[in-house]
Amino acid sequence: MKPQDLPYPITDIHVHIQPWAQMHPQTRDVMAARRDNYEQLQEMMLDPQAVLAAMDEAGVDRIGMINYVATELMGFTDTVNPWVGKIAAAAPERLLGFGGLDPRDPKVVGDPEGAVDQLIDYGIRGLKIHPPHQAFRANSYRPGAGDEHLPALAGIYQRCAERGLPVMIHTGTSIFPGARSRFGDPLECDDIGIDFPDLVQILAHAGRPFWCEQAVFVARRHANLYVDLSGIPPRRLLHYLPELPRLAHKCLWGTDWPGPGVPSLAGNLQQFLDLNLDEAIYRTTLHDIPEALFPR
Repeated sequence: MKPQDLPYPITDIHVHIQPWAQMHPQTRDVMAARRDNYEQLQEMMLDPQAVLAAMDEAGVDRIGMINYVATELMGFTDTVNPWVGKIAAAAPERLLGFGGLDPRDPKVVGDPEGAVDQLIDYGIRGLKIHPPHQAFRANSYRPGAGDEHLPALAGIYQRCAERGLPVMIHTGTSIFPGARSRFGDPLECDDIGIDFPDLVQILAHAGRPFWCEQAVFVARRHANLYVDLSGIPPRRLLHYLPELPRLAHKCLWGTDWPGPGVPSLAGNLQQFLDLNLDEAIYRTTLHDIPEALFPR
């Protein structure tokens, strides 16, 4: 089965269309060492028509363009927000921009609700929180929950819930220099589900490789909590998530392309289809859930 054979449009909710020029040299070195077409990809990210062409070639109708703020570790500043908003504006029905906020930023601390509203004004469709790269726990709005108390996170989550802005939270490890992988435990998101039950959470990477069982647990526990399948080699997907056939109604397809370990948008998608899962699983993860969470 090929992507073009499916009778519905496909969404890949996790693609890194980012301003790579902002990355620190050591971060750029990691990417360049794993991508022989690094320069070509960097140029593609500046051209929404080139992004759309790559999607068309892969048989993908919509993508989530993942951005976040991690100035110290990665180099990404809050300028990623207007940047991705501008890219998304070229084809908003196909390009779903995700932005970021730093709950330590004085502007955000002073008005977390306004910071969320500004993301929406940019045309952004989701917020990305990356605990290992931002060096805080996803539940650190709770006193004593982590290494640092960040009360602005509560205002961010509450406003996202009020405005219907899904929050994607990185769960699992990271290979980038200086990343604090211990902050990738998806059980931190259980607190968020309890304290903000109306907030849509998407646990990126389903906690791989150490915490997949925890990710499944919290996804089942909270009605508005989902996982994405990105960053997991499709051939190993059922090894990490043997519950997938019974959890498909809580899953969104994603690749993590062009991140390290993901050779191509089309290749990962084809490997997923080659698993020959039940047709209902493909329809649910590739189309139904992303269409419900990110309506056109």
